[in-house]
Amino acid sequence: MHSAKLYRPMHPRKKFQLKLPSGVLLLGERTLVMGVLNITPDSFSDGGEFFSSERAIDHALAMERDGADLIDIGAESTRPGSSGISQEEELARLLPVLRGLRGRLKIPISIDTQKSGVAEAVIDAGAQILNDISALRTDPRIAEVAARRKVPLILMHMHGSPATMQKGPFAKNALQEVLRDLRVAIAKARKAGVAKSQLVVDPGIGFGKSFAQNYQLLGKLDRIAALGCPILVGTSRKAFLGATLARDGKPAAASERLWATAATVTAAILHGAHMVRVHDVPQMQQVVWTADHVLNPQLSKPRSRGAGNGKA
Repeated sequence: MHSAKLYRPMHPRKKFQLKLPSGVLLLGERTLVMGVLNITPDSFSDGGEFFSSERAIDHALAMERDGADLIDIGAESTRPGSSGISQEEELARLLPVLRGLRGRLKIPISIDTQKSGVAEAVIDAGAQILNDISALRTDPRIAEVAARRKVPLILMHMHGSPATMQKGPFAKNALQEVLRDLRVAIAKARKAGVAKSQLVVDPGIGFGKSFAQNYQLLGKLDRIAALGCPILVGTSRKAFLGATLARDGKPAAASERLWATAATVTAAILHGAHMVRVHDVPQMQQVVWTADHVLNPQLSKPRSRGAGNGKA
């Protein structure tokens, strides 16, 4: 006889509305796909493939055609062991791409940055969401920018810094640490004037967690949902997947982690994620749409490519 404890039905995702300068982004009816665009020479996932502005612009437009709901652009590598770059260098990478996409890309742009000066400049250049992987620990003034410019703010949990996060020791209880630190970050953002309805939280899969803790967090997203914010999850091509797929002690390369990414994207959705951050948009768009039907078999309107921007 199968034990009833082996399966616990998922709770319906709470619905949210993020107010953007261009409109409203709906979260919860279906999962939104955030396409990753790294304009760095040393990304772990693509090895600088989109470091040139022209290639970055073309790739952003291709992700939109493939069904991305929004694009997250980062110009500073946050791979384990990486060191930062100056504000001037970060903007020198970002601004040409934003200028090239302005008027051409129809879906919202999020910028992955830890610098308030960069945040201010990219909003002027057309970005509509700020994504801070340090959850306001590096530069708390990012919250002031988000409040003043009335854009959503993503707060991601990270144990340590990119330079040290995978060296350990890791937290004894990752979930408790994530919940505690995100509560602190939410409080900082609220104090700076950011509305609670404009905040998104990200447990920071792969950022200062052991391989086992990453899986544990994916299974506990309902606890993170109790913070009262929509949830973004990024597992795409990450090292814990490479370790899971290792053969003869050698981790699978980033390019060999597609199906493992698909499995974790599905798990994230079934446990409550509102958005998933992915590199392989056409493949993950299919994964997301299928997993959404597990949550709601009545989803009947097919997603046309490039049309699923989630706006009201």
